[in-house]
Amino acid sequence: MPIWTLHGDGRTVEPGAVVTPSERLSWPATIAIGAQHVVAMFGATFLVPLLTGFPVSTTLLFSGLGTLLFLILTKNKLPSYLGSSFAFIAPIVALGPGGGKPLDSPEQISQALLGVFFVGILLAGVGLLVQATGTGWIEKLMPPVVSGAIVALIGLNLAPAAWNNFKTDGLLGTITLVACILFAVLFRGFLGRVSIFLGVVVGYVAAAILGRIDWSGVESAAWIGLPEFHFPAFGDPQAWGALPMFLPVILVLIAENVGHVRGVATMAQDPSLNKSTGRALLADGVATTIAGLGGGSGTTTYGENIGVMAATRVYSTAAYWVAGTVAILLAFSPKVGAVIFAMPAGVLGGVTTALYGLIGVIGIKIWVDNQVDFSRPVNQYTVAVAFIIAIAGFEFTLGSLSFGAIVLGAVAALLIYHVGNAIARWRKTGADDGGPIVPIGQLGGDPE
Repeated sequence: MPIWTLHGDGRTVEPGAVVTPSERLSWPATIAIGAQHVVAMFGATFLVPLLTGFPVSTTLLFSGLGTLLFLILTKNKLPSYLGSSFAFIAPIVALGPGGGKPLDSPEQISQALLGVFFVGILLAGVGLLVQATGTGWIEKLMPPVVSGAIVALIGLNLAPAAWNNFKTDGLLGTITLVACILFAVLFRGFLGRVSIFLGVVVGYVAAAILGRIDWSGVESAAWIGLPEFHFPAFGDPQAWGALPMFLPVILVLIAENVGHVRGVATMAQDPSLNKSTGRALLADGVATTIAGLGGGSGTTTYGENIGVMAATRVYSTAAYWVAGTVAILLAFSPKVGAVIFAMPAGVLGGVTTALYGLIGVIGIKIWVDNQVDFSRPVNQYTVAVAFIIAIAGFEFTLGSLSFGAIVLGAVAALLIYHVGNAIARWRKTGADDGGPIVPIGQLGGDPE
């Protein structure tokens, strides 16, 4: 068990001071902060299995295990919660019945898990490479205009899925969406940062009052039981053919992890944490790989939990050991999963209308923060083509390989930017747009 030194008197954080990753407050205070991290991650983490059809309890289990593994592989130096990544939603639902609906059979889940598994393997490999060479090559491959476009197009590609859920019950969808917005604008600090979660709670309560929840699954579920495990379809040619759809997810996970490390290093007043970037990528890759082997969703570092750290000024990894352990314990209650799965589609439609749009906004924020010059034709076409491909849902099939809109949009952004700039340098008509990858994450996970 890791050992932390006690910060001050263990009860308060002095003005201008922070509780560093190697410190902790008293255990009651640490447990309370860990509970806040659970609430912060929960709203987004349980939405992913709801939207994809993955088992909720299994997703929670591998989220908690992934968090503890992340702490171990980063030598207990980097505070982070590994929750379900929204970047996986689009390629996963593309394997389902269509219309953005969740997967509805164990076979489809197994096909999707093959993609999750290989994304994890590749991300872990990137982590090893970054640990050996640094992040300079990532910034050259994905400058702000490209990384912003790839993040944004994933959210925009999911817009039809939000509408398909919303239109099933416009009243519940509207109540949920309005609640999300009101919590975001009425409150600052922690409550404002978990506005999505609070909006879902309001929508769920409204559905219960209106009698629009089927409680049969909740009543029959046991209080204690094992999660439902699934395994990758290694022998399924269709699953292998779908792998290209998952490749752009790697680019998003790289940007999120790099941004998370930089944000936490700045906020914790410890630049040495930037040296853990490679280990963070490796840890997230290993956690995603393990999740793919057992039926959990792919993971990523969570911006919501950065918000908790910003509000409390507590960066102790001890709080994340608490959060990861609580998530694991929740995973062994099938009734918890049944309560979540009972959520009506209208509530999901309301929250995803905001959520998917926020993913797009995160991409746009990258451009704003880095002052991307959109007077340059190369930048204009990089974004324009990628967005139309994503929104329209372009598809391309080559034999048994299937290329969806997200992979086509990401490839288009990369090719247009790099080939266009190569021509511009040759013709001396413009210089590259450079700049670092800024901190990004789920639901606007910037550290400000």
